[in-house]
Amino acid sequence: MPAPRLRSTPEVKAALASGTPVVALESTIISHGMPYPENLQTVQEVEALVRAEGAVPATIVVQDGEIRIGLNAEALERFAQNRDLLKVSRRDLPVALSQGKSGGTTVAATMICARMAGIAVFVTGGIGGVHRDSEQTLDISTDLTELARTPVAVVCAGVKSILDIPKTLEFLETHGVPVISFRTNEFPAFFTPASGALAQVRIDTPEEIARCMKTQWSLGLDSGIVIANPIPAESALDENLVQRAILDSLDDAKTQQISGKEVTPFLLERVNQRTQGQSLQSNAALIRNNARLGARVAVEYQRLG
Repeated sequence: MPAPRLRSTPEVKAALASGTPVVALESTIISHGMPYPENLQTVQEVEALVRAEGAVPATIVVQDGEIRIGLNAEALERFAQNRDLLKVSRRDLPVALSQGKSGGTTVAATMICARMAGIAVFVTGGIGGVHRDSEQTLDISTDLTELARTPVAVVCAGVKSILDIPKTLEFLETHGVPVISFRTNEFPAFFTPASGALAQVRIDTPEEIARCMKTQWSLGLDSGIVIANPIPAESALDENLVQRAILDSLDDAKTQQISGKEVTPFLLERVNQRTQGQSLQSNAALIRNNARLGARVAVEYQRLG
């Protein structure tokens, strides 16, 4: 049986061939994280920021049974307008590809596809983690197990604050995943710059982060790396507002018996409603901030050869 087809845009293909830094971008923020047209506007801004820092953006999607590494402007707009897309994680890739489906790739699936394409740096909003009440539900994001086995650096604003952050950090520690906090002594909490959990290690420059990546993988340690980049203070939400919105949204999820991979998009939508759209604006701001850092890290990593 032939291997799944990996189709790159000419821009991405040329960049990889010439050694130009490339930054992978996930697509569930387009398909499930934001409504149209905010999703399209955000990804266009993110791609422009990556280019401005000297790297080439590669938004990764599953389209008609193919893994697409990068999309041209027309294809990106069509994808952003499509409201009938799967949410594709590791377990969903074989089904989506073999059945000719289309969908947005989660952090886990994007890591897999980026690794297949030879891309070392990946930018997202926030990673998944251990869900609250995981003692009863055993709900732990595949993002975490992917980080334990796929050597890609993931730039994020920390763990989504709807999750159990201390348990998530414990899980990553158990599985040997380095967690770097950029210019902060605390691990960030997505909508807010601090979570109350101390950072494993603080690193203050993209150059140092790139050296850490290079060193880890030269040792044969084939796990990913979390690069936690706090949301800018001017875009952060009030912590009390966020916590109230999260707790009320968790109650809604229980009442409506929302489970599995539907939990996170449901909670994010409810939190956005309860913050009167503020969380959506913060989400866009933090991923733009992550794009700048991710591109700078990719440039420095490429310089190391």
